Amino acid sequence: MSETGDREDRTESPTSKRLADARKRGDVPRSRELANVAVLGSSVIGLMVLGPRVAGSAMGWMRGALAFDPALVDHQDRLLPHAMVLLASLVLPLLPLVGIALAACFISPAIMSGLRFSGQALQPNFSRLNPAAGLARMYSREGRVELLRSLLRVVLVGAVGYWVIRRAMLSMPTLQYMSVEAAVTQGLGFMLKSLAAMVGSMVLLAAVDVPYQRWSWAEKLKMTKQEVRDEHKESEGNPQVKGKLRNMARQLAQRQMMEAVPTADVIITNPTHFAVALKYEAGKMRAPKLVASGAGEIALKIREIGNAHRVTMVESPPLARALYRHAKLNQEIPVQLYAAVAQILSYVFQLRRWHPAQGRMPVPPSVTVDPALDDGQAPR
Repeated sequence: MSETGDREDRTESPTSKRLADARKRGDVPRSRELANVAVLGSSVIGLMVLGPRVAGSAMGWMRGALAFDPALVDHQDRLLPHAMVLLASLVLPLLPLVGIALAACFISPAIMSGLRFSGQALQPNFSRLNPAAGLARMYSREGRVELLRSLLRVVLVGAVGYWVIRRAMLSMPTLQYMSVEAAVTQGLGFMLKSLAAMVGSMVLLAAVDVPYQRWSWAEKLKMTKQEVRDEHKESEGNPQVKGKLRNMARQLAQRQMMEAVPTADVIITNPTHFAVALKYEAGKMRAPKLVASGAGEIALKIREIGNAHRVTMVESPPLARALYRHAKLNQEIPVQLYAAVAQILSYVFQLRRWHPAQGRMPVPPSVTVDPALDDGQAPR
């Protein structure tokens, strides 16, 4: 696919994940023009502030370097230490300027994308050694923009340099009539003015380059509709896989629920549509707990397991429906159903203690349920 066609397909704004991945790789907007302005501009300001001190140190160094030292005569072994001392005295006054220039290197990254460190950006990328890829970059949109930016840089800086030098040519012949101190001061002033003028011209380039680099970076990270869908699937999970996981979780929950049915004290049925199993341990539970609940085939399975394990079953359609809709699995039943369930459990416990010799078998109670808890409808 061509570059133009590929850009036409990328119509979607980059997602937050794509932006985060790009920053993690060290792929952030960069502006070479802003970096040049920051370093050169900071250095010029540093020279303006520290210029007199640096000039004084330079004059002192020059006097010391050109002064005759009788102690060095016929002592060649002292020449190297003397040269090292001269070099140190020359470098030390320049260290603040070097520190300012190094600190200015962080200005452009901080403005463009914030200070970030990426180890991936330090890893070698051998794909850049591919000549075909290099030619493609040269004739790409970025290559054409870089060529235009270079031409503008040459034109602007060249024009400003020509203007500054032309003005300086008028005053330069007078330097030969000045003292060394005055000539050095005049020369430093000329140099600072030239650098400041060049920085001013580069500010114009940076003012255009910074928004363009931000826009170009965002355009490069744009996504196709398919990429957005794929990323959504990757982050949210494949719907088919999620469906299988939900089905497996549901089957596991049902299996655990069916394993709890034999421990129930009573199964209350609709009798055909609903079945709920309750368990109550006096002294350990504040209220009966729902250990199994189901409708349709699940209700039938609960009744089958209950019959196999001789769990007492009581038909109470309103209570069964209310418990199915309002009680939660493995939790205590709602307070509104305490009285009705208490009647059922009282009957179950009486039935357990009953013996034919005692006479008539206990009769299941006829419980009532608040109509607000029972709509009387069968499950769909």
